[in-house]
Amino acid sequence: MGDGREALTAYRESLKNARTKPTVQSKGFAVGRGGRGKKQSSKKEVIDLRSLLINCAQAVAADDCRSATELLKQVRLHSSPFGDGNQRLAHCFADGLEARLAGTGSQIKMSGFTSNKTIIRKSKNATRVHVIDFGILYGFQWPTLIQRIAAREGGPPNLRITGIEFPQPGFRPAERIEETGRRLSDYAKSFNVPFEYQAIAKKWETIRLEDLKLEKDEYLVVNCLYRFKNLHDETFLSDSSRTLVLNLIREINPDIFIHGIVNGAYSAPFFVTRFREVLFHFSALFDMLEANVPREYPERMLIEREIFGREALNVIACEGWEEIMNIAVEKVRTSYHKDFVIDQDNKWMLLGWKGRTIYALSCWTPI
Repeated sequence: MGDGREALTAYRESLKNARTKPTVQSKGFAVGRGGRGKKQSSKKEVIDLRSLLINCAQAVAADDCRSATELLKQVRLHSSPFGDGNQRLAHCFADGLEARLAGTGSQIKMSGFTSNKTIIRKSKNATRVHVIDFGILYGFQWPTLIQRIAAREGGPPNLRITGIEFPQPGFRPAERIEETGRRLSDYAKSFNVPFEYQAIAKKWETIRLEDLKLEKDEYLVVNCLYRFKNLHDETFLSDSSRTLVLNLIREINPDIFIHGIVNGAYSAPFFVTRFREVLFHFSALFDMLEANVPREYPERMLIEREIFGREALNVIACEGWEEIMNIAVEKVRTSYHKDFVIDQDNKWMLLGWKGRTIYALSCWTPI
């Protein structure tokens, strides 16, 4: 354990040192009033990428392909996956807008820590634990849980995970989450944790109780971190997909329901409203990475592309809680960048960056 802490400390130090290195500004091209490219003059032209993106989204929403394509070209000209936080953000959003325009755009660590800690504490006497994860994707949350329950006094329980995702297009709708199951199974095997996995790739509102194959003797956890934003709310339909999924969770009647939400109107039926919300939300996340991780680090590019980028693309095309909260607050305040925000509001843990709340997390138990 000591070696791991030393390695983590060394890694954080390398990040800190890399961030303090002076960066060389690359020469580029600016768009003139006529739209032609010309060499940048000594006076630097300021490009408002947010306004460009919002204008492009409005053109897409109005089905004005000509204007949308022209605006998208401008965004592409001033965005880059290798640039600063704003340029990287704009690059990801341009991918989403382009996918929507083409008709193909149908999609952190502290949340996982709090969620896993709660599951371990609540299920400490259980011999069988069943986690139903709405929105499992790559299953990044669960290796830590597997590792921790492997060290449980008296031995680990039988762990069963049901991974739920929206179906992928094509002939193998469950391919990605089946691969997630194989990785988790291999990981559990390396820690000698008895493990079962079931993949369900369906529209969430179509899932029925019998699909989950519940058993009486298992400690039942329903987990959904920040994925309800993908479900339409009551402003769209009276029997909205969100209502149907919540009714299913009520029918499941889990021992604990861990629910994380995004602080934004992602479920609004109006595209431009959703687009504005997700733009400001991800602006904070990309700014956070810009302040904490050097631009050339492949880990940063992986997070931006595979996690934040996929989420953006999708939008565009309790008891013992106080103790866990205290640990989380202490971790953030002693080990994280000074601009991270962690707070508590009426049993919700709030996470954010530079004064803006980005995520809220709570744990629920049935009455």
